[in-house]
Amino acid sequence: MKDAETAQKWQEKIYEDESIVDGDSSAFLTSVLVHVAILLGLGLVPMISADDSDIDLTSVVLEEEVIELDIPEEVAFNDAPMEEIGANSDFSLEMARSEAPGIAEVSDIPEPVDFEQHEIGEIYVNETIDIASGLELNELSAVRGHTGESATCASGAVDRITQEILQSLEERKTLVIWLFDQSGSLAMQRQEIRARFERIYRELGVLEAAENPAFARHSDKPLLTAVLSFGQQITDMLKEPTDNLSEIKEAIDKIQLDESGVENIFQAVKFTANRYSKYRETGADGDPKRNVMMIVVCDEVGDDQMTVDDTIKRCRQLAIPVYCVGVPAPFGRSETRMKWVDPDPNYDQTPQWGVVNQGPESCLPERIKLAFSSSMEGTAVIDSGFGPWAMTRMCYSTGGIYFAVHPNRNVNKSITRSETSAYSSFMETFFDPTVMRKYRPDYVPRSEYLKRIQSSKMRTALVQAASQSWTAPMQSPQLKFVKRDEAGFNTELSEAQKQAAKLAYTIQPLMETLQLGEAARDDENSLRWQANYDLAMGRVLATYVRTEAYNQMLAAAKRGLKLNDPKRDNTFTLVPADEITVGSQLDKARIKANEYLQRVVDKHEGTPWAHLAQQELETPIGWKWEISFTNLAPPPRPGAGGGGNPAPAQNDQANMLKKPPPKRRPPKL
Repeated sequence: MKDAETAQKWQEKIYEDESIVDGDSSAFLTSVLVHVAILLGLGLVPMISADDSDIDLTSVVLEEEVIELDIPEEVAFNDAPMEEIGANSDFSLEMARSEAPGIAEVSDIPEPVDFEQHEIGEIYVNETIDIASGLELNELSAVRGHTGESATCASGAVDRITQEILQSLEERKTLVIWLFDQSGSLAMQRQEIRARFERIYRELGVLEAAENPAFARHSDKPLLTAVLSFGQQITDMLKEPTDNLSEIKEAIDKIQLDESGVENIFQAVKFTANRYSKYRETGADGDPKRNVMMIVVCDEVGDDQMTVDDTIKRCRQLAIPVYCVGVPAPFGRSETRMKWVDPDPNYDQTPQWGVVNQGPESCLPERIKLAFSSSMEGTAVIDSGFGPWAMTRMCYSTGGIYFAVHPNRNVNKSITRSETSAYSSFMETFFDPTVMRKYRPDYVPRSEYLKRIQSSKMRTALVQAASQSWTAPMQSPQLKFVKRDEAGFNTELSEAQKQAAKLAYTIQPLMETLQLGEAARDDENSLRWQANYDLAMGRVLATYVRTEAYNQMLAAAKRGLKLNDPKRDNTFTLVPADEITVGSQLDKARIKANEYLQRVVDKHEGTPWAHLAQQELETPIGWKWEISFTNLAPPPRPGAGGGGNPAPAQNDQANMLKKPPPKRRPPKL
């Protein structure tokens, strides 16, 4: 019992020690309550005594320390444009230091974590631009000139070239070489440029007299000029380059007409580069003696285009940029027609049209060539927005500029044959150069061009189909049938069906070839190739539907047509229509063709592709019959008297016109 009582007393003592309200705890709680009361009292005092009307906020004036800035007397700047600005600019480190209050010894930014490498990828770099530097230029480096430059006259292009000459003079003394085509079609343009020489040298002379830095650094003859002509042969019109304006103009006047019609442009450029390569030899200071610029004036593609790679290689080795005052290439065509008027007024001045080779704008045909029913193609020629491929590539690859010159260039209206200027090719429609620059052809060596085509099923299919259509142009079918008798009418319909069968035999492989690349269409990134393919698919499908529907409409006509007046109606004409009445499958193909064509119009506005697609859409794909009457009775013979007797003879001497002047055929253009 005693032990039990002792345990009871110890347990009561423990409960007393663990009580929450002991002496220390009471003191702590009392202190907390006192401090809270004091804080609440201090917070309420301003609210009780403050009067908002006694506070004048306008009387509070903050004094600012005025710091006078030291303004520098001179400000130096770099007028070279930077690709990027801010932290990503070329001067990012210098910019950061200039803005930082101090430079820490150790960066606060942690070093990036080095991840373990699992795979090694390939990085493809396109459009690398290297600057030519004399004879040290690597022939594999990329040199980019300008394309899609347009002008309405040669003098406008020459004015731009004058600026290029001045920029070259700012670097070092310069030799400018002019190569003139000797063809008859270029006679007037040569004279136009000759007249412009006066202004060129007058402007440069004014700059020299004003001690322009481009001239001040050269001690003797900063600008020299050489003149050559080419056709079947190459002729040096000056013994040595000169700065005498009279000698330069006289040399141009001595250029003779070459009636061979042969234009070896690329051989002439390579020959000239070698002829004046001594001016690119380095001096004691390690720099070339002179810059050399070559300016070619011509209006065709050249008969030696296969040598373009060798010519480009040599010009790039010598760092000689080639400029060209040329002509626009017709869109997707090799040939166009030039308006020629005899320059001698003693001969007939009636315009004549000669065939000239001025295209195409691409290395290989990239456009389907079709003509069917009421299609506009086959006669109309439109601008491609670029010059002939080989000529433009030579300028682009050597750092020069190709100027596509045409006096009738107007992007706001169509041009007629009668409006076409003399010695100019007929082009119905022109396009805005700023829009066309996004559709630049591939200016790469032919081997690289073929590799790019083979790497894409879509491009391969398109080029194959374009090559087929280029060698086998379509023929327009017969649309009007006059029924003289039943047997003859059916025979005429059967013959027309044979023509349709021939056309179907040609168009079917084109459609099948293009469809091989349809799956790869969405993988294509080039705007030019997208437009090429969509236009081709739309036009080929439309032609296929027209051909099949045409054939079936003829077959239905042979089985009999419903006539408004069986005794009078005898003429049946097929006209385009929006409906397809001879098969649901053809109607589905018609809808698909319209979808392709409409996509070209919507996504490539202001281009030759959209222009042709719109015209194709304006011609309905289906057919319908129009029935009319044709008078089959022969008309009376002109001049016949009553009753079939001949009219009495008349004296026409007074009505005789003056004998026209003699007429000459145009030379080989």
